[in-house]
Parts: sequence; structure tokens; C-alpha cells
Amino acid sequence: MSETQTHTNTLDRPATPAPRAGRAAVASAISTSLEWYDFFIYSTAAALVFNTTFFATDSEVVAAVNSFATVAVGFIARPIGGVLAGHFGDKFGRKPVLVAAVVLMAIATSLIGFVPNTEIVWLAPMILVTLRICQGLAVGAQWGGAVLLATENAPANRRGFFGSFAQLGVPIGVVLGNVVFLVITATVAQDSFLSWGWRIPFWISLVMLPVAFAIHRYLEETPEFKKIAEKLEQAPAARRSPVFEVLRKNPGTVLMAAGSNAIGVIFFYTMITGSVQYATTYLGLERSTVLTFILIACLLQIPLVPLFGYLSDRVGRKLIFGVGTVAMMVWGLPMWLLIGASGPGTVWPFAVAVIVGVVAMSFQTGTQGTLFSELFPPEVRFSGASLGYQISAIIGGFAPMIMVLLINGEAGNAWKVGVFLAAAAAIGLLCLIAIVRRYSRPHESVTAA
Repeated sequence: MSETQTHTNTLDRPATPAPRAGRAAVASAISTSLEWYDFFIYSTAAALVFNTTFFATDSEVVAAVNSFATVAVGFIARPIGGVLAGHFGDKFGRKPVLVAAVVLMAIATSLIGFVPNTEIVWLAPMILVTLRICQGLAVGAQWGGAVLLATENAPANRRGFFGSFAQLGVPIGVVLGNVVFLVITATVAQDSFLSWGWRIPFWISLVMLPVAFAIHRYLEETPEFKKIAEKLEQAPAARRSPVFEVLRKNPGTVLMAAGSNAIGVIFFYTMITGSVQYATTYLGLERSTVLTFILIACLLQIPLVPLFGYLSDRVGRKLIFGVGTVAMMVWGLPMWLLIGASGPGTVWPFAVAVIVGVVAMSFQTGTQGTLFSELFPPEVRFSGASLGYQISAIIGGFAPMIMVLLINGEAGNAWKVGVFLAAAAAIGLLCLIAIVRRYSRPHESVTAA
């Protein structure tokens, strides 16, 4: 099948029973929330702790860059996780891959809480990076499984709404992570926090293991994959590598998906992670104040994500996604000018910056999972959607480090980060326009090999 071919519209497909769709959506939301909690607490710890416990130097800029570089390592591992998960998810099912990803994330994250400081073990940074790579592999594998469980189990005319539940993991994960860090910083002295308090959020991730068991025990495989499995049973020779197939037949789609989504990842991490480091280091804002406003912004995002998913079922996913791209392009520079104008006595600019930023970003967050899944036929959907999403994550993973380099120790350089965001959004808009011109209707049927 060529990239320009299309399939029957989702509205032509029989509706999936609502109870099954509801269970899949809830399971998807819970699993992604815990996965993203684990992935995000690492970024928060990198902004607040790791620059002194693992990467302390005489230069604050160098220490911050080294700390955020380990954040980026996790993003580099995500496409590898997506490739592996896509291969097995398109061959053996969405559910087992999701379960394996949840288990891997729980184990890797909890072990990070046991890594000794560099003063005790000089290999500690290497151990930390290894576990961060495992986190990246787990997230890369998890996203595709959660999105496809939600979208492929959804009623045909409500796929955007149910698919958005997988994306709820992003704001819920940030909220959970920030709440835990706020509680710990409010109850533990600074020295104790740097010594052992920061480890508690990582140990909490062990609660993911019962979730993995529940998904394995109670959730059904998706109807789309059952069709694929039946086809492969009838023609075993058709069991080619899904990853190679999607790269051979749909390489442009993968690249366009990655390019259109990169701004959302960049925008998110410069705002949620990068602004924490900038505001506490250069603006004199209290750590608890910054985390509180980010918490409020992400709480606002929780109802917005399903709302925009619902609207995408009514007016089209590409339109809603495009509105988000334009909104981030327009708001990028004002957001960082406001952040740069904040201080101990003027915290409202920071609050306005992140709250409006979250609203702009939510247009994309609520639609990206369903949009990406509909760009690829079911037999390579896990591989294609995961690759597109996770390649964009590599770019976004370097965003906090790029932010530090752009600011370069000067608080007045915040505007440069805003220009960087606007440029990334412009590139994303061009990629989305290419997607709109190439695809008028979503992929739907299981086609012949």
C-alpha cells in the first residue's frame, strides 16, 4: 500500500460495545498516568537535585546541562522502545506489550531511588543513565500500546474522545509527580531532601506492578488486532517485520508525524521542566511556588484533553491539532517573556505563562494519539504511530538542555527560548499541512499483504 492510499471512513465501521471501550480507556489512562509519573519525576529530580548529587561542578550551567543531558538520554531510548514494541505489538498483540512496558518502568524507576550519590560510588552517574535508558524504552513501548488499546476498542464515531484518555497520562503524571515532590519538600529539610527525600517518589512507582497484572487479567485484545491475527494464521508467510514494512511503505508519514508533533514535546518540556530550573536558579522563585503553578496548569489540562478529543470527533482531528500548533507558535515568545519578567514579588507572570501555555498545548495533546493511529493501516499501526511519536520525542528531550544553552547564565535571555519555540512550531505547521494534503481520510481496514 502506498502512502497516498486511503481506506474506509471510521463512520462506516460498526460501533464497538461501550463497556469494552470504557474499560480500555480507563486502563489506558491509568497505565499512562503511572508511566508518565515515573518518566516526569526523573525530569523534576534532574532540575532540582541531580545537578548537585550526581553532576556537581564549579559551573551551574555545566552542572545543569549534564543533568538535563541524562533526561535527553531517556528520550533517545524511546524510539528504540517504540521499534521493539511496534514489532511485537503488530505481531503478537497490543496488550502484552503494554503489560511488559509497565513492568519494566516500575522496576527501573524504583531502582533509581536506590542509586547512591557520586560521593559514595563514582559509577553512580553511569548506573543512573542505564536506568534512565530503561525508562525511555518503557515509555517508548507503552505509548503505542495504550493509544491503540483505547482507539481500536472505541466506537467508530467516538475514537477521538476515547483515544484522548491515553493522553490523559501526561497531565495526570505531572500532577502526581509534582504533588509528591511538593509534599516531600514541605515535610523534609533541604539537606535531608538532597540526601534521601528525593528518592521517595521513585520508590512509589512499585504500585505499577498490580496495574500491570490487572491489565493482563481483565483487558481484552483489540478487535483490529484480532482481525490481523486471523489473517496471519491463514497466511503465515505474510508475517513480515512490521517495522521494516512501515519504513518501506510509509517513511514520509512517519517523518511528517514526527515533525508535526515535535513542537508539542519541545513546548511541554521547556515549560514543565526547563522553567523550573530557570525560575529557581535565575529568578529567585521558591521551588514550591513554581511546582504549585505547574500543578495548577496541569490540573486545568485534565478536562481539556478529553474535550479536544471530543471536538476532534466533530470537526476533525487535523483541524484541532493545527489550532494547537498555531497557538503554541503565537504564545511561545510571550510565554517566555512573561516567565523572564517574574520574580519573588511578581509571580503572576509565571502563572499566566504556564496556564495559557497548557491550554495552547492541550489542543495537540488531546488529538495526537488518535490522529497518529489513523495515519497507518492496522497491520503496521503500532510500529508507525510509535515511530512517529517517539522520533519527535528525541527532539523534545533535548529541549531543556537547549534552553539552558540559549539562556547561558543570563536571566535576560529568556526571549531566545520563545523564538526557539516559535520556529519549532512553524516547522510543525508545515509538516501538518503536508499531512492534510496527503491524507483526506483515516486508514481503517486490514488490507491484503
